[in-house]
Amino acid sequence: MNTFNITSAFQDASWIRDMEDKLNRKMAYAIGKAREAGCIPYTTDGKAWKDNPIGWWTNGFWPANMWQMFRMTGDQIYRDEAVRAEQMLDAALQDFKNLSHDVGFMWLIQSGVRYALEQNQDSFDRTLYAAHMLASRYNPNGFIRAWNGKGREGWAIVDCMMNLPLLYWATEETGDPRFRQIAMNHADTTIKYFVRPDGSCNHIVIFDPETGAFLDNPGGQGYESGSSWSRGQSWALYGFVLSWLHTGETRYLDTAKQVANYFISQITDDWMPRCDFRQPAEPDIRDNAAGNIAACGLIELARALPELEGKLYFDAAIRILKAQEKDAANWALDDPAIFTKCTSAWHDIPGRHMTMTYGDYYFIEAINKLRGDNLLFWYPNR
Repeated sequence: MNTFNITSAFQDASWIRDMEDKLNRKMAYAIGKAREAGCIPYTTDGKAWKDNPIGWWTNGFWPANMWQMFRMTGDQIYRDEAVRAEQMLDAALQDFKNLSHDVGFMWLIQSGVRYALEQNQDSFDRTLYAAHMLASRYNPNGFIRAWNGKGREGWAIVDCMMNLPLLYWATEETGDPRFRQIAMNHADTTIKYFVRPDGSCNHIVIFDPETGAFLDNPGGQGYESGSSWSRGQSWALYGFVLSWLHTGETRYLDTAKQVANYFISQITDDWMPRCDFRQPAEPDIRDNAAGNIAACGLIELARALPELEGKLYFDAAIRILKAQEKDAANWALDDPAIFTKCTSAWHDIPGRHMTMTYGDYYFIEAINKLRGDNLLFWYPNR
């Protein structure tokens, strides 16, 4: 079977060169602002990076941004900033009891990537430690507990699909199948309880932690229970593609296509995802993070499929990236973040149309894919 070749399919070389130049200028500026702030960036406030707790779940995306930019430019400034942030994150490992299931976001895509590139033993140890922490959150009823706190023992969320690659990595590096088994059990539970027949997804599912029985599916960061939080759709889309890449199990590829078809059907008016695909018409709240995450997943999905089928998903990814860049990217050197219409949650009014390092991260990842860089940060040991 001839699979879809994204490098030969994308013909707009001038747009890619333009994005490379803009990203390099913007991210070099952003490094200076990060060092002024002395923190690991997440969002901006008053045109400056805003400080956040060291254990905040997004803190792996900043050093991952730096490794992506190092891959793009070869400039040592990006590698040095990645290492600075990686070392800062050791404080989060020491305070491990406050970490959640999001340790894949925090360590695989930066420490795991550094180990793949440099064989740094400390980076390997950090990544494996994070994998052990994620595995320890597994409930034998088939799911990974999302958050801490009394009363949340049975809570699982769709976002965790993007953390499973940390567990696959651990099995591949150590030979211990337990990590992969946990990941696949959680992915299978996600298929059963999160993904609906039309390809839309629940954000949260609450299980009885003793029996595994389904209890509830609150709306979470979406509009309401039964709605369709767009970033949740994008986590599922990309997460199932990654589970397929790590395992070869076709049920994961089929589920990724199911979710992708739904996602694409909801955005073809302007290729800009709403915060929730079932939100009221007004206010018109968008989420650039959801769009950029989905675009990365669609590109990897396209690679996995025959040429004609893959082209459908690839073309959708390009439309999303270009629409969002045109509408919401700030390339001026007056704010260190790029995308201006990321949204934390539908009901988080101050978190509507904000900047987020991970909204920027997935755009940079997508541009590197289109440049032909085959290092997949979610599978750095491939």
